[in-house]
Amino acid sequence: MKSRRPLDAALWVALAVPAASADAIGLNEPRPLRAQLAGLAVLAAATATWRARPATAFLLAAALGLTAPALFTASYGPALVVFGLLLGKHGPRTRPALLAFAAVWAAGTVRIAVRDVDPVVEWLVLTGTLLFGAVFPWLAGRYWRQGRELAAAGWARADQLEREQRIVADRARLRERARIAQDMHDSLGHELSLIAVRAGALQVAPDLPDRHQAAASDLRAAAAEATDRLRAVIGVLRDEGDETAPLAPPGETVEQLVARAAESGLPVRYVYVSEGPESESGTGGTGGPHATGAANKATTATSACSVPAPPDAARLAHRVVQEALTNAAKYAPGAPVTVAATRTDAGTKIEVTNGPPPPGGSPGPASPGTGSGLADLRARVTAHGGTLTTGPRGDGFHVTANLPAPGTAPLVAPPLPGRTLAHARRRTALAFGAAIATGSVLVTGAFGWYAYTKTHSVLNPADYAALHVGQPQSQVAAVLPDHSVTDPPTERAPGPPPAGADCRYYRSSGQLFTSLTHYRLCFDHGRLVEKTVIPKAGAARDVNRVGPR
Repeated sequence: MKSRRPLDAALWVALAVPAASADAIGLNEPRPLRAQLAGLAVLAAATATWRARPATAFLLAAALGLTAPALFTASYGPALVVFGLLLGKHGPRTRPALLAFAAVWAAGTVRIAVRDVDPVVEWLVLTGTLLFGAVFPWLAGRYWRQGRELAAAGWARADQLEREQRIVADRARLRERARIAQDMHDSLGHELSLIAVRAGALQVAPDLPDRHQAAASDLRAAAAEATDRLRAVIGVLRDEGDETAPLAPPGETVEQLVARAAESGLPVRYVYVSEGPESESGTGGTGGPHATGAANKATTATSACSVPAPPDAARLAHRVVQEALTNAAKYAPGAPVTVAATRTDAGTKIEVTNGPPPPGGSPGPASPGTGSGLADLRARVTAHGGTLTTGPRGDGFHVTANLPAPGTAPLVAPPLPGRTLAHARRRTALAFGAAIATGSVLVTGAFGWYAYTKTHSVLNPADYAALHVGQPQSQVAAVLPDHSVTDPPTERAPGPPPAGADCRYYRSSGQLFTSLTHYRLCFDHGRLVEKTVIPKAGAARDVNRVGPR
């Protein structure tokens, strides 16, 4: 706080110079010394409080202007502008500033109402002065404040982006681990399920000795147990809060996947249907433990009818069929499975249906699955804009996946910060433009009215000299201008007007914004009873009064 006191003292000196010198050089009406000292004391109080209470400091500066003939004067106008600027720069809220402006406007309006002056021009001058001398500096201060806050926020945002970049790099490593873990689960789990299928086929083979069938049963149980353990280990590595990480291309088509499952003894049939004009349709055969070669042959015959899709869609179709065949081999061993792929202009439809296991077939796993495989698959399909439905069908199970064609997924346009910033700037420019236009109209109207009233209240000095006391008012009115002065300098008059007389004031010249000699003419009972010359500011008060004393 002590380091700021010299700055406040320098501010007070800068504002005190015009306040003390304006009277001396004739820019204001002369004021008593005590009034000047009181004004300097109020400026000192304002400079001492503007940091903690900027609205109070602004009101003190405005009060000095309200005690003068106009709100903005050469003495205290600079203080009004400076404290309005500081109010916008250091005022944290908008409401106190608006209340302060409203209070100044209301006090000025009351002051105009109680004075015997022309209210129109005075009110226009008050409003224009408040707008340009207080509101505009306040807006400039707020713009200054917001610019500094935006710059600080920009640096903070840059630091945050650096931290986020490091977090993203760490998260990318974790996601790669999750991707590798998921790939291991999908690939090894599928292979272990096929091993279990082959072991189950050996277990029920009629020409195999009992001890070999028991060994095959142990092998099937070990494969199923290894699959469950693999799922548990992979579950530790996976992050449930992450998005599903994409797998690398499996390197085989859906038809090759079905053919490999058929070679392992899974009774699977593949059907491909295309509704497009350039594709064919093919139907595979049904295989079983004793018809593996036929199934392989039928499936290979339709390999030309692979699902024609982009790499992401083909990989997703492969994943759907792989998960469905793994579940069929694990939970319904020996049951016939049908894989149907249908391609349309809207996308690709994958259907995998398995029936109930045959009587006397090898039993499935003793414990039910967790369902996480289908849940992950549904999340992955949904993320690509498709749908996945699963559930019982008859005595078996059915999986249906609808994969959209490329380019059909709805795209959401990202927000454009540039357009938002341009819109904000345009709104700010319009607000400033409206304020400037309003203030210009008020100031132009006030100046026009001021110039009109001042130039139409001029009494020619020669005509004034030709007037004499006792002259009828009707004759005097012939040389008088259309208007009289509404704010005469009565404080400079050599004496008070006659009691009960109707006195009017006139200017000696049409010059504006300068101190002039004024004339006072007083009438009583239809005759001129006094004519007085009121000297301009700074001139000696020579008694030039004709009439009763």
